[in-house]
Amino acid sequence: MTERKMCKFYNLNVPERRIGDVEQQDHGGDEEDDRNPEDPFEHYVPPHEHKLEYNYWMWFSRRPPTRELSATISGYGEGLELVGVVGSVEQWWGLYTHLIRPCQLPPNSDLHLFKVGIKPMWEDPANVNGGKWVVKLKKAETGPAWEELCMAMLGEQFLVGGEMCGIVLSVRFQEDRIAVWHRTAADTVIAARVRDTMRRVMQLPPTLPIVYKAHSDRILRTHSLQESPTFLRQDSTSTSRQEPASTTQPDSANTSRQESVTSPRQESADNTTHDPVPTNDSRT
Repeated sequence: MTERKMCKFYNLNVPERRIGDVEQQDHGGDEEDDRNPEDPFEHYVPPHEHKLEYNYWMWFSRRPPTRELSATISGYGEGLELVGVVGSVEQWWGLYTHLIRPCQLPPNSDLHLFKVGIKPMWEDPANVNGGKWVVKLKKAETGPAWEELCMAMLGEQFLVGGEMCGIVLSVRFQEDRIAVWHRTAADTVIAARVRDTMRRVMQLPPTLPIVYKAHSDRILRTHSLQESPTFLRQDSTSTSRQEPASTTQPDSANTSRQESVTSPRQESADNTTHDPVPTNDSRT
């Protein structure tokens, strides 16, 4: 792996070196490992590696073909399998190069890349007041878009600090879905910035819709279904609302309801946001 590829994380202004030179660099001397061995969230990063701003863990889950919901919230959590934890660029590529590509994953599979300590669940305290942007992609587009999005999140390209929670790849039969999760659905400026960065790093065409969904209403809907005789998730059929145009910070004073990112309390029943016009610009 060349250092130029690592620069996609950090935008380091350094010349390209030979493969293998990265391991010969000194980035911290003979530092001792002062981690608490009892704390599972403290992930060790050797001092010579390029440390990430946050540690990340990757999870895998597989949905039943019938999309049945578990009778309890813990049911979904028990279906999550931890794939690995990374804290440096080198550790990320060591994990990523051993994963099968998105096109090889079976349908109804999900990959979740989240900050360590945040579970890829709506009910997690870091997610409960947040939301996600979701885009549907053709099978041939999923692999490159997913890789670019992973590197953008690990490299802090979203520029929203602790607002980022994680990203999800959902492989389905006819098309795939990629979602970006953040903490605060009510923060319209942050939501718009996340969306715009997502479109840029994934190189999405301006005519491709990106849908917004807040977690709060989906949690309420899940609880309502758990109280019903069956536990089948119902697809939303209500009218969708549209997302703002390409501006990073929507003008709350002059834009209409269909031209702004709104908080969960302002959204329609299915809590969905779409692109307003073709020319402007998942758990799923």
